[in-house]
Amino acid sequence: MTDDRRSAGTPTLEDVARAAGVSRATVSRVVNGVRNVDPAIQEVVRQAVSVTGYAPNRAARSLVTRRADAVALVVSGAGTEAEAGQEDSVPQRSGGAPGGPGSSFTAQVFADPFFGRVVTGVVDYLRPRGMHPVLMFAETARARDEVVAYLRQGSADGALIVSTHAEDPLPGLLTEAGLAAVLYARPARPVRISYVDLAHQDGARLAAEHLLAVGRRRIATISGPLDVPAGQARLAGFRDTMERHGHPYVPIAEGRFTQESGEAAMGRLLAEHPDLDGVFAANDLMAMGACHVLREHGRRVPEDVAVVGFDDSSAALACRPPLTTVRQPVEAMAAEMTRLLLDRLARPGSPATSVIFEPELVVRASA
Repeated sequence: MTDDRRSAGTPTLEDVARAAGVSRATVSRVVNGVRNVDPAIQEVVRQAVSVTGYAPNRAARSLVTRRADAVALVVSGAGTEAEAGQEDSVPQRSGGAPGGPGSSFTAQVFADPFFGRVVTGVVDYLRPRGMHPVLMFAETARARDEVVAYLRQGSADGALIVSTHAEDPLPGLLTEAGLAAVLYARPARPVRISYVDLAHQDGARLAAEHLLAVGRRRIATISGPLDVPAGQARLAGFRDTMERHGHPYVPIAEGRFTQESGEAAMGRLLAEHPDLDGVFAANDLMAMGACHVLREHGRRVPEDVAVVGFDDSSAALACRPPLTTVRQPVEAMAAEMTRLLLDRLARPGSPATSVIFEPELVVRASA
């Protein structure tokens, strides 16, 4: 049980037990994460812990539970040692890591609003449970080996993986090693691992239907990278919906989920289709880039060209005009990813599972 030898004035298990009106043993079970405690009693004990300011001795607790009370939040790519620090990552999820030639992997990560939302969802879920994330980067083979070793040593109880490349080998390495892990976004190749994802095709359908509903007929799209599942699914959903509404041909320019790639793609589309009146960009950063280029070419948004993005990230509000976009509930998805991992830790033999979230159209001024 948790070591309760404290200096004078430091709250003890007995203090928490008195505040909660339960036994010291019950408090110890709740603090140590034992699951066979009534949820109502757990809540009473947690409130008493908060009121008294009790903080468990983590070293002693770890000896009892054999848990680190930490999880690794791993941002992983598919690069090699020679590629480290270069632009070697193609984002697998919505909203990729922006960067240009020579930009580092970590700089790309921190420049993308998506990752901040993931961290928020993970931290908000872990904090009330007395657990903490350890941020790790695995952009090279050596870094991936370090993540596997870190988990094998018990320095973290499991891993939450955000892959930035469709060919990322880390999910497979972790499952082969028998380590607990959950992935954000379905893997490009079959891997026996739990994951959360969005119904991307349904989100693209919402975008297409909205552009058609506001009277746009010459509609183009800036897709995400077409070698990753999210990019493929959003394009497929958009094209299918347009076809069902009598538009068999949709001009496409591929982007990389970055603002710069959205600007370049919009420039190509305008050069080839100067009469277009609607654009669906597969994430908000590319939509922001598209709006910038449209203004440079004297096109008003939305009067001349309506623009719809995807994600409902901070970029959607920063854009001028604010973006109509398809919301991806990243914080809720990250929290669910964390819940799946903790459930796997509590039930090591449980099968892999998937949780798919539904998108929502958020209408603002751009369309």
